Amino acid sequence: MFPISDSIRTHRFAYLNIGVIGFTFFVFVQQFTSPNLLVDQYALIPALINFSNILTLAPFITAIFLHGGFLHILSNMWFLWVFGDNIETHAGVYHYIVIYFVSGIVGNVMQYMTQPQSSIPMLGASGAVAGILGAYYVLFPHSKIKTAVPFFGFFSVIEVSAPFMLGYWFVLQVFSGALSLPFGGEGGGIAFWAHVGGFATGFLYAQFLQKNNQ
Repeated sequence: MFPISDSIRTHRFAYLNIGVIGFTFFVFVQQFTSPNLLVDQYALIPALINFSNILTLAPFITAIFLHGGFLHILSNMWFLWVFGDNIETHAGVYHYIVIYFVSGIVGNVMQYMTQPQSSIPMLGASGAVAGILGAYYVLFPHSKIKTAVPFFGFFSVIEVSAPFMLGYWFVLQVFSGALSLPFGGEGGGIAFWAHVGGFATGFLYAQFLQKNNQ
């Protein structure tokens, strides 16, 4: 299932969400001019992490802005485009920033824990975007998502509830992450546990917001 749009209309322009998307694309363009330099310096390479040296921990943050290819960045930024504006306008700029970056960091830490000796760079905003999805799940339980669904080689567009779509997505990440564990080691691929950690972080933070606003 691939989201096209949601039924929630924002009451103001989500400047920060657009800014994050724009800056992430800007960094992606820079990767073409000096790909090895950016990846070597700013991607998360588990084998280089030393918790006694704080400077080696910076990639847990900087890796959020790097991506491995067009499909990688387009999918992440599209999900952020569909869901991120609602989080910014509903929760506010401060909480959007906290959700995005804390979810990204937690997601990277969880993925790191599955492959702590790997020398393969980990990069992408998947954990941060997953945090936005987790927060959306909590804050907009009645939202409908216009979704493209593959059907015998074609795509059909249907409306599904946000909790169903995002819940299905989360369960799929957990299941896929569990299957990937025996093949951790030096394997690359999709960072399922970054998705799981990010989503759970956004979900819990949004619940905290709701309780404080009651």
